[in-house]
Amino acid sequence: MKNWYADGLSFACTQCGNCCTGTPGYVWLSPKEQKEIAAALDLPVEEFLRTKTRLVHGMVSLIEMPNGDCALLTEDRRCSIQSVKPRQCLAFPFWPRLLASKQEWERAAMRCPGIGTGPRYRPQEIDAIAERGTPREVVERIFLRRGQEGAEGAES
Repeated sequence: MKNWYADGLSFACTQCGNCCTGTPGYVWLSPKEQKEIAAALDLPVEEFLRTKTRLVHGMVSLIEMPNGDCALLTEDRRCSIQSVKPRQCLAFPFWPRLLASKQEWERAAMRCPGIGTGPRYRPQEIDAIAERGTPREVVERIFLRRGQEGAEGAES
């Protein structure tokens, strides 16, 4: 069966912060990500876990502010850990839930100005980004390569 995004999808992060605000949710962190983020924040891992995360069903998730915003979002709505952003955040908007249907994708686009802009991702790339088992490094390479191709195309 042909998926609804067989022709690919365009996306370029505008760093608007919309995906980090609003409705509460979970940002799951692997042990490696926990260590990387703690180091980026110049905190011992134990302090980072105690002050910036919560345990949910035996898994570690970032905490949120009372208004639903990620606790690691700056006042100007920027990610304070951009260089070590968790894989889950890096993969947005190519989350399985948002790729489930064209309607879900369009609903996400109402909050995300980057959806529908920028480089076009092929279905194979989208599926690799969406796959939870895909390592962060692979996801970063796909985004970096696609971002470079988009920049090269803009220069033409």
